[in-house]
Amino acid sequence: MTLPVNALSSALSQIQSMAAQAAGGSQKAEESSGAATPGGFAAALKASLDKISSDQKSAVGEAQAFELGASNVSLNDVMVDMQKANIGFQFGLQVRNRLVSAYNDIMQMSV
Repeated sequence: MTLPVNALSSALSQIQSMAAQAAGGSQKAEESSGAATPGGFAAALKASLDKISSDQKSAVGEAQAFELGASNVSLNDVMVDMQKANIGFQFGLQVRNRLVSAYNDIMQMSV
């Protein structure tokens, strides 16, 4: 069973909007110090979310092919791919939880 990554995508968009608001005055300092490109983390996070989603879709497609009796799909492959997709989703969920926790900690500091 696959779970949608809508919650992770929603969290990503919220984090991006907050980062854009926070970067208002600090962006010039980052450019002059030679720091990493802004959005590098967001791009990496989006790529990870896209990979999690594609892994889930691939595992579901493979499971459906097995159910329909495709000769080139074995039960072992289906089970392994489903577990990989589940582990990827759980990892993404933990990353989201850590990001939300860090955001809440930062917001507590500014109050």
